[in-house]
Amino acid sequence: MRQPAAVVLVSCYELGRQPFNLASPWAQLEAAGFDVVGIDVAVEPLPDDIARGAQLVAISVPMHTALRLSMTVAQQLRQQAPEAHFCFYGLYAALNEQHLLAGCADSVVGGEFEQVLLALAQALAAGTPPQQVAGLAVAGHAGGGEGGGERAHGVLQKLTFMLPQRAGLPSLERYATFFGPSEGEVRKVGYVEASRGCLHVCRHCPITPVYQGRFFVVPKALVLADAEQQIGAGARHITFGDPDFFNGPGHSMAIARALHQRHPDVSFDVTIKVQHLLRYPQHLAELSQLGCAFVVSAVESLSDEVLSKLDKGHNREDISAALKLCRTLALTLRPTLVAFTPWTRLDDYVALLEWIIAEGLIDAIEPIQLAIRLLIPPGSALLHSEGDASWLGPLSLDDFGYRWTHPDARMDDLQRQVANIVEAAANEDWGAVVLRVREAAYQALQQPAPAVALHHRGFVPRLSEAWFCCAEPSHWQLQRLQPSCGG
Repeated sequence: MRQPAAVVLVSCYELGRQPFNLASPWAQLEAAGFDVVGIDVAVEPLPDDIARGAQLVAISVPMHTALRLSMTVAQQLRQQAPEAHFCFYGLYAALNEQHLLAGCADSVVGGEFEQVLLALAQALAAGTPPQQVAGLAVAGHAGGGEGGGERAHGVLQKLTFMLPQRAGLPSLERYATFFGPSEGEVRKVGYVEASRGCLHVCRHCPITPVYQGRFFVVPKALVLADAEQQIGAGARHITFGDPDFFNGPGHSMAIARALHQRHPDVSFDVTIKVQHLLRYPQHLAELSQLGCAFVVSAVESLSDEVLSKLDKGHNREDISAALKLCRTLALTLRPTLVAFTPWTRLDDYVALLEWIIAEGLIDAIEPIQLAIRLLIPPGSALLHSEGDASWLGPLSLDDFGYRWTHPDARMDDLQRQVANIVEAAANEDWGAVVLRVREAAYQALQQPAPAVALHHRGFVPRLSEAWFCCAEPSHWQLQRLQPSCGG
């Protein structure tokens, strides 16, 4: 048998967080005796020789932005290590399997990927063909490459989890910070996952076609140990990255209680569906007492038609009830939006802006949310739910998604205008940005914008970086890149 392979793990972007998707497989590989190096190109330059001599280069692509940014990185690493095996792993690897395998990837794995990556490294070290690794899609074999068959779903088998290896990652100072819980406080941020996957099947969500309504809990002791090691490194705020913290409320609440008991001065944030906010008010009240600084919730739209198309499981009335509940509990709700969809009308968009102002949510919703346009990746559940989808265009391989055109051309024009406004105003007061976007929306309606006063402004706890997984990369992220995947 050959010596253990040199493994290079690469992260391109994880929402301003120290990359869990490097730390988790790193632990598995290192425990098995592999020499592992990792690089997070979101915060550090790509060394000229990091991949030289490597047998395996594994690139993490958990979201659309990471995949787009990975293309040039993969090209550069391939020049360093032309003989290495390149594996893309994560949600967007599974969704874009065929295109990746036809070009820059030798293999792809999604879902619960850690033990598949380990098996791949072991196969390469032993000289075993990669196609013999269960759960791995390999170029040139059944299910792999363009025309190679159906897109494979992610691996949906419960893992034997290990404590993530964070020692080799950039320090927490290099990543997003938390402004809060009180005005003037700035805290280092850690990141853990208490569960993966999701019970729900929202049609636009990239988790749905990969996990198919399943989720897997991470053992409580490991979640707490991962939080502990980051607190030991200076974190005073923890982000729980579960797609929905209340998918398994008993499990999640036990972890939140234990974290607060051990570290009562450490704050945290969670993501919870609107319908779960309303279903578990008693847990929400307890979270507020345990140090939860804010809750992210995928509101997406105020239009009941749009919410039905996305199969969100809530309506506008539910949104109002959830917002009222959180305010009663003195818990900050930070809605996320998919502001532009094929079904969003111009008056819907104007109504959304007026709602944000009237409800005093200007400081709770990042301006970038006002520009987010629906992404439709390969395999999206939306592709199977629409009958006459005249708005749907072809699959754009280099964009890793289907193009679509709004039936009302004004909406596409407005989205581009809003995106430009938001990006040009990166350091401006959010209220001023919202007013500028509102002016553009009323101009699209060919109506003067009514006078409005911005009430209820004030400090709202938030992270310093809050780009979201359903957003396209910004211009500054892409300006140095020239995506090319071959094929």
